[in-house]
Amino acid sequence: MNQEQLFGKIVEKRSFLCIGLDTEVEKIPAFLRKSKDPVFEFNRRIIDATAGFAVAFKPNIAFYECLGAKGWNSLRLTLDYIRKNHPGIFVIADAKRGDIGNTSRMYAKAFFETMQFDAVTVAPYMGEDSVTPFLTYKGKWVILLVLTSNKGADDFQYHNEDGIRLFERVLTVSRKWGTTNNLMYVVGATRAETVKEIRQIVPDHFLLVPGIGTQGGSLREVAKFGITEKCGLLVNSSRAIIFADNSENFDRVAGEKAKEMQQEMEQYLAGRNLL
Repeated sequence: MNQEQLFGKIVEKRSFLCIGLDTEVEKIPAFLRKSKDPVFEFNRRIIDATAGFAVAFKPNIAFYECLGAKGWNSLRLTLDYIRKNHPGIFVIADAKRGDIGNTSRMYAKAFFETMQFDAVTVAPYMGEDSVTPFLTYKGKWVILLVLTSNKGADDFQYHNEDGIRLFERVLTVSRKWGTTNNLMYVVGATRAETVKEIRQIVPDHFLLVPGIGTQGGSLREVAKFGITEKCGLLVNSSRAIIFADNSENFDRVAGEKAKEMQQEMEQYLAGRNLL
């Protein structure tokens, strides 16, 4: 899926919503824990309830690999279910991988060949040769960590040397590695005020923006500073949608929350004459 195709999905859904499948067993409604595979059953119902309002799903790999082989199987079932029942949805592996070149090649093979994700989040700390193996896959995306929404981001990402902050250097250097068709960036919603500055460096790349909802990020502010002529945004919400309710109607409530976000996004897209 290239940039034009992704934008086409955004226009079709009138949404740039990405839903994080950060499925914690302890938070799954109790009645589901009796099923054969509670994680997959929870995901299946969330996916069916929200797919009409989202252009992307983003399983956080940590929530699956912590369960060992059982968790990897739940992830595989989830991916297969999305592909079969909701084709065209953009699926992101939130894995934050990144290592020396030969190891990165194996990570890329795992996520792009074996599991057939559309995109994977990658840490840039080890530099170009740790990222480029992911960029060799046609039609796949690298989503590079740039400015995250956690408190510890201040430890390194804002480090200023000669007037250039570290996250700005990551953007300036890395934009040469790929294109607007295979490279996007993670920018936390709680840092929305810096999106305007980021757009001066990467005006046309897509940004994956977590931190809306539970973490307190403002969708309005992100849209104000981040929307481009091809939208250029995937805004992620995880807990605020998937764990909005823990009753037997949890999926219906999740669908309602997703619809609320989609309707707000539709207003911002229409306001920029993108629909």
